[in-house]
Amino acid sequence: MTHHQVELTVNGSKVSMQVEPRQSLADALRSQLGLTGTHLGCEHGVCGACTIIVDGEPVRGCLMLGVQAEGAEVLTVEGVSPSEGLSPIQEALREHHGLQCGFCTPGMVMALHHLFTITPSPSEDEINEAISGQLCRCTGYQGIVSAAKAVAQKQRENRSHDTTVNGKENSCRSA
Repeated sequence: MTHHQVELTVNGSKVSMQVEPRQSLADALRSQLGLTGTHLGCEHGVCGACTIIVDGEPVRGCLMLGVQAEGAEVLTVEGVSPSEGLSPIQEALREHHGLQCGFCTPGMVMALHHLFTITPSPSEDEINEAISGQLCRCTGYQGIVSAAKAVAQKQRENRSHDTTVNGKENSCRSA
């Protein structure tokens, strides 16, 4: 089978992959780059486990072909996670029992990461809308929504600490 050379940026690093013409981007990320955090669930674009960010937009990695990613910027769950510890979203999911089997977690993290990128402190309705395409069969979504609301609340608190009072910097502002 013919392979195609694809050059793209994944999690901030330029990479080159040899992909088969019909290989999904999710499969290429897993098999070519070892980025196994992107889960393949239904492989029909329904479950959302394979959600990644491509050129700033959430995409079902199982529906996008690897060859379509030529020149794209791709962010996977590995790119959202700090080198040590957890991202604020991941930490909140842990604290609010938004995890059970964990299969949907990478896609859920990516959907919420995108939401918090475009809307720093979303409402509960915006949170529900953002995760509406992510299927979770274990949690009942309450813990996931609670986690996202906690991150949104923390964002609001941080923003209020960063405002000025009477034209002077607020002393609560972190350095």
